[in-house]
Amino acid sequence: MSRVLIIGCGGVASVAIQKCCQVSEVFTEICIASRTKEKCDALAAKLAPGTATVITTAKVDADKVEEVISLIRSYQPDLVMNIALPYQDLTIMDACLACGVNYMDTANYEPEDTEDPKWRAVYEKRCREAGFSAYFDYSWQWAYQEKFKAAGLTALLGSGFDPGVTQAYCAYAKKHEFDEIDTIDILDCNGGDHGYAFATNFNPEINLREVSAPGSYWEDGRWVEIPAMSIKREYDFDRVGTKDMYLLHHEEIESLAKNLPEVKRIRFFMTFGQSYLDHMRCLEDVGMLSTTPEMYEGREIVPIQFLKALLPDPASLGPRTKGKTNIGCIFTGRKDGREKTWYIYNVCDHEECYKEVGSQAISYTTGVPAMCGALMLLTGKWNKPGVYTVEEFDPDPFLEALDRYGLPRSVEENPVLVE
Repeated sequence: MSRVLIIGCGGVASVAIQKCCQVSEVFTEICIASRTKEKCDALAAKLAPGTATVITTAKVDADKVEEVISLIRSYQPDLVMNIALPYQDLTIMDACLACGVNYMDTANYEPEDTEDPKWRAVYEKRCREAGFSAYFDYSWQWAYQEKFKAAGLTALLGSGFDPGVTQAYCAYAKKHEFDEIDTIDILDCNGGDHGYAFATNFNPEINLREVSAPGSYWEDGRWVEIPAMSIKREYDFDRVGTKDMYLLHHEEIESLAKNLPEVKRIRFFMTFGQSYLDHMRCLEDVGMLSTTPEMYEGREIVPIQFLKALLPDPASLGPRTKGKTNIGCIFTGRKDGREKTWYIYNVCDHEECYKEVGSQAISYTTGVPAMCGALMLLTGKWNKPGVYTVEEFDPDPFLEALDRYGLPRSVEENPVLVE
């Protein structure tokens, strides 16, 4: 029996919550909390008749540590699942430490205000020393390692798909398939079509900031940074077809480079259609992707937040989206003295996801691993004090849970490699 506090009630959180309710023998009680309690109440009312999980709801501003502390102390959970925004990772981690409760999230910390002088000073130092300029990185959360260890608490970072499942794939490859891994290419393909001229599949503010940033990859012990979208490749994805993909900076590269130091090169590619790229470049050119407040008619507005208000809510894309996603990792290296290439991936159908939980596959492929990561913590399969990413735990029970709860793996020997 366990009691879990879930902070967030957006598209990904909705999937994770529904999957928790499918495993009521572990998730015996959950509290759904967000700024908009009405959304939590509506989801709880929808789910309550079909699950043995006892569901309650609460209102919380996760930007405010004291509010989160108050909620944790009143609810007394065994685990806090942070499925809100990455802006709130640190406040929720602080609250978990204050209350002595385990923590997990689906994406690493980044600041909402990238012009904050205190954050900016640390960021610019990191850019010089580390060699990549993405706004998001693990250093802020890794700094909590000793605090969580001393408190006897576990913090699981990035238990989504990428980051998350992709790192479990890497740990599995290292454990079972390779004696030495030379290269890892992470490929994220969304072959879905929602019918809009332009929309993002998850939080527009996070999505557009990530995609418009310089790309980077890890090679021979250092970061190589490139202009945004300047490396393009084509790949034929199983059950999706041939798609254009572009090299991006992505957070799991940072933790994999740290935890698998023998790997010579790690890259991340994501597919994009031409219409999406054209819209994004136009919006960037006119300043709509900026996070710097602008004065308009006597009040400050943040351009990218205003754009977010205009774009379709990612949670609304489910009934419109057709097609499939294909996300996985291609490895090169050696096993038993022989050269080897190997590909592990998942294919997920947008329409099947909508039938099951009312969401498109992007939310599903993040929400299911969030539940499975929580399952690992609550059942004691992943249990060591400190702050860790997914590849630092045994991948076997996690991948078995994914197979069981909606994201089964596929494997290809001798796949086509990315140039």
